Amino acid sequence: MAALVTDQQLADTLIAQRRATGADRWDEVWEGLYVMAPLPNDEHQQLVSRLTSILEDVIGWKGLGEVRPGVNISDRRDDWTQNYRCPDVAVFLRGTSAENRGTHWFGGPDLAIEIVSPQDRVHEKIPFYAQVGTRELLVVKRDPWELNLYELCDQELRLAGTSTLNSTHGPLVSRVVPWSLQLVPAEPRPRIRIVTQVDAKSWDV
Repeated sequence: MAALVTDQQLADTLIAQRRATGADRWDEVWEGLYVMAPLPNDEHQQLVSRLTSILEDVIGWKGLGEVRPGVNISDRRDDWTQNYRCPDVAVFLRGTSAENRGTHWFGGPDLAIEIVSPQDRVHEKIPFYAQVGTRELLVVKRDPWELNLYELCDQELRLAGTSTLNSTHGPLVSRVVPWSLQLVPAEPRPRIRIVTQVDAKSWDV
């Protein structure tokens, strides 16, 4: 259930309480509109942790770029708190056009990953990610399970491929990170099979 708070004093109190308790970790501001996100569940956080760990192995530790398990992305060098989004995982390759401002990154990552949770508005964030120049966006849906890979083309993030348990084509191959991904059956939930393109190292996440 969504709630619209038009009482500015109440809104300020709610935001201050969230900041004091750390509950604002995943909050965002969309063109001045403060968006309060619920804490992700355990499965969501496990996926973030494992994907970040793999990307550190593939990118970070090899000196190919920077990996972040959630970071502020804005279209503004300054006054960034008026408009920013927080992907679950972000990768900035060496030579990226994005600028690390310390508090946030000005410009989009080379790869952003969003894991969908109930009441998420992930698909409403796609135009923003395209606007700031995000080269690839991986959206992980979990009900039902599905992987959607978007690629930046003519300033739009367009769906380049989908992986489901019923897919008959091969894995999704990234043009940004040297890996491929596909859903594979497992219990108690499907797994994301990740294979590196360099040494064929693999993980089931």
